[in-house]
Amino acid sequence: MSFWRKISPSGAVRDFAHEFTRPNPYRWPVIGVSLAATFTLFSVMWQEGGEGPPPRPEITYITTFAPHRSDTEIAASNAANQARNDKLAAEQAAREEKVKDIYRTLGRVSGMDVDKIEKQAAEERATEERAAADAHNRLMGRENAPE
Repeated sequence: MSFWRKISPSGAVRDFAHEFTRPNPYRWPVIGVSLAATFTLFSVMWQEGGEGPPPRPEITYITTFAPHRSDTEIAASNAANQARNDKLAAEQAAREEKVKDIYRTLGRVSGMDVDKIEKQAAEERATEERAAADAHNRLMGRENAPE
C-alpha cells in the first residue's frame, strides 16, 4: 500500500473540523497571537521592498599600452615585466625559506627528526611529480617519453 493512498484531502478537512470544534479554552488566544505574529512579520517584509537583482555593471575597457607600439618597445616592456616577476618570485622564495627555517627550528626543539621528515617529503614530491608527468605523457600520447 502506498503512502499517498492513506492521505485524503477530505479526511484532512474532517480531522481539522473535528479538532476545531472540540472545546479548548486556549483556542482564541492562540489564534490571536498567531495572527498578530503573522501580520507583524508580513508588515515588516512588505516595507522592505524587493527590487530584484542589481543591474549588470557597464564594462569600460582601459588599455595602458599605446596602440601603436613597436616590437622593440613590446620586447622591452616584456623584459622589464619578467625582471619584476623574477624579483618578486625570488623575494617570495626567500620568505618561504625563512618560514621553513622557523619550522625546522621548532621541529628540532620539539624533538623531531627534521632531516628525515624533509627527505620523506622530497621523495613524496618527486613521486607525485613523476606520476603527474606520466599522466601528462599518457594524455599526450607519449607512453615512454624520455625525462
